[in-house]
Amino acid sequence: MAKDIHRAMGHHYIVEASGCDPKIISSVEKVQQILVKAAEIAGAQVWSISVNRFPPDGVSGVIVIAESHISTHTWPEYGYGALDFYTCGDSSDPEKGVFYAVEAFGAVTSHITEITRGIEEDDKIFYHSFITWEEDFANGKKKS
Repeated sequence: MAKDIHRAMGHHYIVEASGCDPKIISSVEKVQQILVKAAEIAGAQVWSISVNRFPPDGVSGVIVIAESHISTHTWPEYGYGALDFYTCGDSSDPEKGVFYAVEAFGAVTSHITEITRGIEEDDKIFYHSFITWEEDFANGKKKS
């Protein structure tokens, strides 16, 4: 049997969400609900929640999950939300959580970078690889 020599430790999504609904991304309560639900949809286990107002209208938050973390910072005045979603292992599906959060923020488009982290070839030397794409949530079309 062939040995899997390209094992990855985790997946890291960095997301620029544009055209977000300012009413949603300026609400501490709504942002917290969205991030917790994103973790649940991804199949992650929530350990700790810290979501706060970032003056004057933004929201910053982090959800510590057993698999690592989900974080955000929003700029309602620009309709912009930055999301960071990192999971270790194979027990969750972070992309599902990312798509849920971006849609729940009311984003029209998003630029997504997925970084596969901790890749190694059975030599204990680790590296990463990445792909990046855009999603048009207004029309449901993916742009590569």
